[in-house]
Parts: sequence; structure tokens; C-alpha cells
Amino acid sequence: MELTQTRSGSRLPMTDSHVCAQELIDFIDFSPSPWHAVARCEELLQAAGFVRLSEAERWNLRAGGSYYVVRGGASIIAFVMGAQNAAETGLRIVGAHTDSPGLRLKPRPAEEVQGIFRLGVEVYGGPLLATFADRDLGLAGRVNVRSGDGYATHLVHFEEPLLRLPNLAIHMNREVNEGGLKFNKQTELPLLFGVADKDGKADQRFRDLLAKRLALDPEALLTWDLCACDTQKGTFWGVDREFIAHRQLDNLASCHAALSALLTIKAPSATCLCAFFDHEEVGSESAAGAGGSFLADVIGRLAAAVGLDGEDQRRMLARSFFISADMAHAWHPNFPAAYEPGHRVMVNGGPVIKSNANQRYSTSAETAARFMAICAEAGVPCQQYAHRSDLGCGSTIGPIVAARLGIASVDVGTPMWAMHSIRESAGVLDHRYMISALGSAFRT
Repeated sequence: MELTQTRSGSRLPMTDSHVCAQELIDFIDFSPSPWHAVARCEELLQAAGFVRLSEAERWNLRAGGSYYVVRGGASIIAFVMGAQNAAETGLRIVGAHTDSPGLRLKPRPAEEVQGIFRLGVEVYGGPLLATFADRDLGLAGRVNVRSGDGYATHLVHFEEPLLRLPNLAIHMNREVNEGGLKFNKQTELPLLFGVADKDGKADQRFRDLLAKRLALDPEALLTWDLCACDTQKGTFWGVDREFIAHRQLDNLASCHAALSALLTIKAPSATCLCAFFDHEEVGSESAAGAGGSFLADVIGRLAAAVGLDGEDQRRMLARSFFISADMAHAWHPNFPAAYEPGHRVMVNGGPVIKSNANQRYSTSAETAARFMAICAEAGVPCQQYAHRSDLGCGSTIGPIVAARLGIASVDVGTPMWAMHSIRESAGVLDHRYMISALGSAFRT
């Protein structure tokens, strides 16, 4: 058994589950933004022999071939062509999302206020804003720069502490421990990043920062999509290192599990497909989101490549199965009243089947039973979750994709704590469980 050195100097066993969890931690370390996440997926796919396709070119697909296509820089679909007629087998699809809630820089973010440089941000999705305070924040995303008569896109990641959202001292906010930490999104969320010089040119200082990192002239900078990101690396924690902590577990853990499962598939009977979308945290209604045409376009081209007419395409969809993989709310012993009493899912208890009568999740009794059988085939435990009836329930890409494609769908997820915090937690066993379950789904 492999051993790993801890910071205290002791040596602890590195189980197969810890190896899987470490691979997830490494994946997230490389993926501070959705654009980085897709770039990392590309690296792993290319290393496994997958061929990149362009939506602007004709596709020539072969049985058993492995391919992927990117839209918008932060959405990616990868697939392995099945050996049998897709109209007879249907498709095996796992969907997840690359984006996470947080703080995004505005198009012209830099300003000087009484001798301090700061960067204006917009709130993206529904983050736990209080968790961003007093953290060592970096900056990551993509930058567009002039290149000839057009532009080129570069990824950028400031891994060192660059930005901060300092708390107001308790002496000036006496009710914070009773009333909770709250921020005005316009006036109190800008991130501090330096002391102003005598010229006070905040915009130039910010542009110089980006240009230096990219080794470019500041005048070449055009636009950017940049996120504030936690600089702390992922880690194991707990008395037996049974938990992991990291940023963006929601939902990069599902992306990594699905991709890991797909990369184990060799010569499948049915075509197996992973679809990772941007913009889930803000509703999915975009060209690159699950509410757009990306997945339908790819499926249509797959069908055309194997000669399916309209009738056979509908037969294919009728035999297809979609697994919407997103994270699930684990029972928290400090807040028992927040949970439905009969549906307390446990960390390290296995994948969670999520159900909601109002179709916030796409699960039906039939698709839940199908996923239970998949888990049983994989030798993996599974759990069931329903939200408290008196609390608003979040949603996923599951209902969106199921409605647009008209295919059977189930919503599942890995149990976790502190969803939408800048520092989330999940179980070491659960990530391996999910990889095994999704691998079984691809083979079924």
C-alpha cells in the first residue's frame, strides 16, 4: 500500500480511494476557472487519444473513435462512438457543469479610492459571500489580446495572493455574530489589490499587471473574463483523512468523475458521451449552456455520421439515458433542522439520487430504479435525497436537457458540505464510488 507524508511528518496509508481523491484535487488545482477546467479536460482527452473536432468543419466519425468538441471556451462534449447501431442501443450521456458561483471582475474593474486600488466585481450565481472574506484570493480566467487583424485568447492564473476582501472589524460591526456577515454587492464587495501611487491610475496599474503576466504590451489588451479564486490548494482532512476540502467541488468533482469514467471505456456497444456546460449557476440559457443547442447539435451530427434518418434518430433518443451529475447536500450534524428527516444523506455513503415532485430535478421513480441497478452492478452504495418541503429547492441541468431532448433522465450527485462556499468539503470514498457508478452506466 502506498504511503503519503503528512505535514506533521507521519506516514499514512494511501488507499485507492485516496488516489482517486488526489487526482480530483489535482484536477481542481489546475482549474481555477471554467476555461481552465475545459483546457485541463482537453489535456486529459488528448493524452488518451481523443481527436478534437471543430463545429465549423465537416465531421468524419468512425465506429470506436474517440472525439471531443469545445464551444465558447468553457463547455466541452467528449464521446466514444459505439460499435452497434445507435438506433438500437441509444446513447449513454453524463452531464455536468464547469462553472462555479463566485466573484467576476467587471469589464473596467479598477478604481482608486482614497489611496487604495480596488477591483469592482459582479456576483456570479449564488455564492456564500461571507466565505470570500479574509481569504487569500488569486485571479484566473481568459484574456483577449490584439493579434494581427483580429485577436487571440490566453488563459491566465495568478496563483499567488493578489486580492483580498478584508472584514470590517467587530468594533464597527457589533451585531455581526448575531445578524450574520452581509455585504452590499455594489459598495462593499470590491477587492483590494494595492496602494495607489502618486498618479492614481488604477486602470493602468491593472493593465500592467495582466500585460506583465502575459509578456505583452498593455495596449494589446482588449477584453477579459476573470474570476477571483482561492489560492489555497486542496487537501485531505479528518482524523483518518476521510474528507477533502477544495474550491469548486460543485461541480468540478462531477466533471472529473464523469471524465475519469469515460476514459476507462474501450470499444463500447453504445455511444458514450460526456457533456460539461458553462453557465449552469446562472440558469443555463446561453449558447454554451445546457439550455442552448450544443448537446442537440452534437447528437444530430453523431446521428448523421452513422446514417440515421429522422425516424431512427427518434428511436435512438427513446433508447437513450441521461445522468445529470451535480453535487448533493450532505446531512450536517450541526444543522439537523435544515434537512428532510427521512432523507439524510451521509458523506462517504455513496452517490445520491435527487428527487423533487416539482421537477427541479429530472428524476422519476423509473429512472431512480435504473440508477440503483447501475450502482448495484458497480458494487456501489447509493442514497436518496429530497429537500425540505418548506425550503426552496435548487435545480440542475437535468430538467433542461431532459425537456429539450425528450430522453429519460436522473439527477444524481456526490454528497458534500458547504455548497457554494469558497471552500467546500466532500468524502474521499464518494468520489471513487461516483466514478465506478458512471463507468457502470456507460457500460450498461
